[in-house]
Amino acid sequence: MVERSTSSFGLVGTDWQQRIDWNRLRQYRLNRAREAMKTAGLGAMLVMYDENVRYVTSTVTPGWCRLKPGLRYALLCEGAEPVLFEQGDIGTQINRHCPWIPKDNVRYAYSWIKGAVGGAAEQQVTKFTRAILDEMKKYGVDKAPLGVDFIDLNMINSFNAHGIQWTDGMSAMVSARAIKNIDELEAMRIVAAICDACHTAISHFLVAGMQEHQITAFAMEFLYNIPGIEDVEDIIVSSGPNSWPNWRHFSDRIIQPGDLVIIDMAAVTWNGYKSCMYRTYCVGKKPTDEQRRYYDLAYRWLYDAIDKVRPGATTKDIAEVWPSAKETWGYEEEDQAAANLWGHGLGLAQYDTPVVSRIYSLEHPVVIEPGMSFALETQHGKPLQWGVRLEEMLVVTEEGPQVTTQFPIEEITVVG
Repeated sequence: MVERSTSSFGLVGTDWQQRIDWNRLRQYRLNRAREAMKTAGLGAMLVMYDENVRYVTSTVTPGWCRLKPGLRYALLCEGAEPVLFEQGDIGTQINRHCPWIPKDNVRYAYSWIKGAVGGAAEQQVTKFTRAILDEMKKYGVDKAPLGVDFIDLNMINSFNAHGIQWTDGMSAMVSARAIKNIDELEAMRIVAAICDACHTAISHFLVAGMQEHQITAFAMEFLYNIPGIEDVEDIIVSSGPNSWPNWRHFSDRIIQPGDLVIIDMAAVTWNGYKSCMYRTYCVGKKPTDEQRRYYDLAYRWLYDAIDKVRPGATTKDIAEVWPSAKETWGYEEEDQAAANLWGHGLGLAQYDTPVVSRIYSLEHPVVIEPGMSFALETQHGKPLQWGVRLEEMLVVTEEGPQVTTQFPIEEITVVG
């Protein structure tokens, strides 16, 4: 019997109920980053990816700034508070909104905008490197390894010229983010509840004759009306022949009576924490017996995997209950079926540890630990006709897995 877990409280802070303790969450994340840095033998960590900057500084990366490493970044030196390098004069707002960062630790960034500045890149990366090196010298770690989560040729050349001993810092940050505290796990339960609410709203809205993008638009409007929603990376709506192989996108295709439609809440982001939750719908008619059989098989794959989740088990224990890509779809390599039978960590990134797949997990297993948060997903279908996809989000406690998504999954949801 799989245990199900719901969020304990509402979305906003109150004086009459102890909800998510954001101060405790911020301090936990910073301490985890420091511990990971020490374990990796690093004197400092330079983080440029959005999820890592958020983890270390608890500051938000605006939409226009995402996926553009270098517009803003943070440095964490051993024995010091984090330094945030913000774009331009936005640091004035950071000082106003984020009193947990010392005022003097908010600086302006030096960016070469992924090379878009052309010949000015060398000028900018030199200023960037000197600012990093000055901070490292201040705390006596300039001779120690600097962990980085992003690197490009400009940085490599400049770091080498300035004698910076740079190395992998992403592994340390991935390790830190993998184990969530009580507040982060509650945030993940709230994210699941939001996805349940959106799927419920879709189930009352979706009818034959609509186009895929209209469902995406409806879901986007629904979600952005929820307090704390910062970003909705994607609402995947794949119908009919788009659903197998799953196109993982949406289009202006008209949904016809009897179509199967698979819909994913992909990286719905509430206070930084992200989702992934698929459900399968049949529109305007009941699914055929064949479609039900395929769905039942995918459902069994999913729950056989969930049954293997427990502290001390490994991702191999989970992945090996799934059939091979060869026996299921006739593929020669598992990579050809990447994400068909799949699991991935969820947190400030949509891909945290652990990742579960026959591609990786059979020979490189990762131990499941309390505090992990991830999704497991399975799918199946008939090529260019129809497909089914199922996904549950869960958190791991000392007692075992708790499934946090509640929207019905036992059978295909018939709508319209």
